[in-house]
Formats: sequence, C-alpha cells, structure tokens
Amino acid sequence: MNASTPARGGGRSLDRLLPFLLLPVALIALGPVVRLLLEGVTGGDGFTTDHLTTVLTRPSTGTALLHSLITAGGGTLLSVLIGAAFAYLVALTDIRGKGALVFCLMVPMMIPPQITALAWMQMAGPSSTLLKLLGIAPPLGSPQPLHSPGGIILLLGIQHASLVFLTLRAGLRMIPADLVEAARMSGAGSFRVWMQTVLPLSMPSLIAGGAMAFVTALGNFGIPAMLGIPAGYATLPTLIYQRLVGMGPAVLPEVAVLALLIGAVAIIGVLFSRAVLSRRGFGLVGLSGNPLALTLGAARRPVEIGLWAFIFVILALPLLALLATSLIPAYGVPLTFANATLEAWKEVLFTQPVTRRAYGNSLMLATSAAAILLAISLPLAWLMERRSNRLSRILDALIDLPYALPGVVLSIACILTFLNLPFTDLTLYGTIWIILMAYLARFFVVMLRPIQASIAQLDPAMEEAAASVGAHLGRRLRDIVLPLAAPSAAAGAILVFLTAVNELTVSALLWSSGTETLGVVIYNLEDSGETIMASALAMSIVLLIIFLMGLVQAGANRFPKGVIPWQS
Repeated sequence: MNASTPARGGGRSLDRLLPFLLLPVALIALGPVVRLLLEGVTGGDGFTTDHLTTVLTRPSTGTALLHSLITAGGGTLLSVLIGAAFAYLVALTDIRGKGALVFCLMVPMMIPPQITALAWMQMAGPSSTLLKLLGIAPPLGSPQPLHSPGGIILLLGIQHASLVFLTLRAGLRMIPADLVEAARMSGAGSFRVWMQTVLPLSMPSLIAGGAMAFVTALGNFGIPAMLGIPAGYATLPTLIYQRLVGMGPAVLPEVAVLALLIGAVAIIGVLFSRAVLSRRGFGLVGLSGNPLALTLGAARRPVEIGLWAFIFVILALPLLALLATSLIPAYGVPLTFANATLEAWKEVLFTQPVTRRAYGNSLMLATSAAAILLAISLPLAWLMERRSNRLSRILDALIDLPYALPGVVLSIACILTFLNLPFTDLTLYGTIWIILMAYLARFFVVMLRPIQASIAQLDPAMEEAAASVGAHLGRRLRDIVLPLAAPSAAAGAILVFLTAVNELTVSALLWSSGTETLGVVIYNLEDSGETIMASALAMSIVLLIIFLMGLVQAGANRFPKGVIPWQS
C-alpha cells in the first residue's frame, strides 16, 4: 500500500472528516477572494464594467502602476544580485561560519518593512543620530536621500534578497559534485565549469527566486509608505491606503479594482515562478548525489570579510542608528554619554496606553492565529498527504492564494467579506476579529507547509498496523501522527507567530481605535513626528524577533531539515 492510500477502514473516516476541513478553508482562503472579484465587476444592476473603466482610465492609477513596476522591478534586480551572491558562496564553497551568515541574512526578511525603512532613515540624512555621533552628518536642511524611488528600490532589494537566496540555495543543493568533476576531467577550467555547468543548472531556481521577490516587492506597503508618501511617490498599495483612509468604505468598489490590478500582476508572477520551478528537474540519473563543494583557497578570507562587511552595512549599521535614535532626549540632539536616556523606552513599554495595547493586540493575534492554524493544519496536512487526489491539489492551490496575493489585496477582500456577514446583521469591520481572519488566511500556508513536509516523510505502515488492531482515526492521529509531526508543527507555529506579531501590510487597512497592532503604531508614530518613540518601539520589536529566532535556532536540530528557513 503506497503512502497516498489511506489505511484499511479509514476511508470512510477520511470522508467524514473532509467537510469539516473544507469549510474553514473555503471561509478563510476562498471567500474573501471571490468577494473581491464580485465587488470589482458588479453594481446595483448586476454585472458592470463601470468601476473598471473609472479606475483604469484615471491618470493616478497608471502612474501608481508604473511606480510599482519600477520599484518592484528595481528591487528584484538588487535582490537577485545579493541573494545569488550569498547562495552561490554559501552553498558551493568552503567559507566558514555559514550558519551565522545565513541567520543574519534572514533577519532583514523577518523584520517588518516599516522598521527596515525607519532604521535606514535614522542611518541616513541630516538628522541621523549615528552620523552626528560620528561627525559625518550632512548639513541641516539637506534632503533625506531615501525619500525617493532609489531609496525604495534599495530597501526592497535588501528586504527580499533572502527569498532569492533560499530558492537558489535549494536548487544548488541538487547539483551533484560528479558533474563538476566530470567537466574538470575533460579539461574545463573553473570559468568554463561555472558557465556551462553550474549556471545553467541553477538558472531555473534563480529565475523563480527573482519572481518571488518581485511579487513580494509589488505588494510591499511599509517601505513605499515610509519613503514614498513623504516624497509624493505613490505605488498601488499606498494609493489604495490613501484612498480608503481618506474616503472610507464609499470607495470600496474602486479600491477593489486597484486591488484586483495588483493581484493580477502578482498572480502572473506566481504562475511564472511555478512554471519555471516545475521544469527544474535536471534528469540527473546515476550520480552519487554528493553536494558540490568548491575550495576557495587563498581567496577564502577576503570573501568572508566581504560577506560580513556587507552584513554589517545592511543589518548592524541601520539597527545601531535605530538604537541611537531611541536613546536621545529630543530629536535632532546629538547623542552623548551624558544625555543618553531610556525615557522613550519607558514611555512606549510602560506608560503609553496605545503602545501597551498594541503589544497586547499583536501578541494575542499572533498567538491565536498560530493556535487556530495549528488545530486546522495538522489534520488537513495528514488528509492531503494520505489522500492525494484532485481535491487535495485544489485545496493546496486555494491555501496558497491568500499568501501569494499582496497583503493590501487581502485586506480589501476581508473588508468586503466581513463588512456585512451573510445572513446576519453583524459586522467584523472595525473589530480585532477581522484582523484575525485576515491573519488566518495570510499565514495558513506558513503553518501548513512544514507539517505537510513532515507527514510526507512518515511511513504509513505504522498507521495501517494500528488500524488493523482497531485503533480509530482520532487515536491514530493522536498517538502516531501527532508525536512524529510535532517538531514541524512547532516550527510552523513559531514562524506564524514571528511573521504575525509585527505585521503591517494587512492590518494597515483593517485597524481601528482600540485594535492597533505594533506595525500600525510604529507607522503612526513616525507619521506624526514621534520618531524617538517609534525608534524605541521598533527596536524592542527587533530584539523580540531576534530572541525568538535564536530560540528556534537553538532547537534547530529537533526540526526536520528544511523546516527552518535559515537552517543550514
């Protein structure tokens, strides 16, 4: 009996379980997307193209689309350069400290984009506390160089380089050393081996990683909002935000069209990525499968110094600038040992009601999302692996959809879905529960994939043996599947918590007074000129994220290989 066949006597149990799992998937993943589509093409008299015509012929739409393509495209090119350099050197060479390098490269991806933008803004420009401390700050009145398309491209490239790195590294690990040895034995030099063997075989992974970076950059709200709005440089996500915040629910049909526009471009990118990855099979038959390992020789130390210097510039310097700003008594005042103060930290952590409430909201939402998704994903992952059929593949695609769509698109979809709950007079709009529903849709796949990977490796023979002696489905799941899948489930829950606790793109359009999240409060503090408090709150979140990542890293050996993104 193969792994996709349910144990004897378990088929009817699977059939009874299926509707209970389909309902939450349909509600969480499919419902908001369908509602968004309907809003864009329907009106009081049924089907209409009025909303499409109005929005798509408006000059601001074309401008924002062009800006989105420029910044996402430029950011993707930079992500490919950074991610590819790290992937080739980490996966293929004998440099030392690979685990620490990969961990540090992952940190920018785990840090919220608005914190990335805030940290870099504190590192550059005339008001930079760090530059003043070093005596190299530009003259007062100088423009902030990051308030520009170039600044947005730079930070998008750094933020999403990890996606290219992870995708390319996975592809490079599939290249056996035998191929390179065969090429060398035939007289090929290092450059020829690189051009004719390594690069062609890794190109599909490189293209797929670039496509993922493009889609993610296209939907990024935090960086274009922090850097583009002050410069009057609107992208599609920031245009949606400004329209909805400025005019309210009355413009929902129009912003639905804008959301569909972003979603269409993003889905094209996702389909392109999947098409490329589906052709990644290299047909390597009869080879040993030993991973490729190139010796750098005398170049190893300079390469290591270069990589760590780059990490210092993109990670350590911005965070040091953020920390320095959080310690000054007033914005613009140079930091000294005499005037360094923790007043802003006390204010945001213990005094300000809005920041304490935001911490409570974010922790509650992240914990609830992780717990609910864990309860749904364990039986669903088992069902999809043990009954691999057309329905399972459809479910797989549905769960992927909300994660593939930009966060602002999902926000609009959730507003439309939960503004008036079907068959009731109730609404979730303006409550914390609409944010939770959006998080469940957004992070479903983050929880499901590690558990799926773990269950796929489990031999169904143990379940079949238990079924043969009368163990019912619930007991088999509890006594066999759950203990073996627990490490992956824990890893998925931690990843959901890490990404949800500091999220902004989804919650930016869903929050109301009393339901603020940490990402929203940081953005609002900076927007209102409270830069020192924003820096202190942002730095506290960064420390929390690094601490949690460190905890995961400490237990990395307990998790199956590939479950933790930064695991070597």
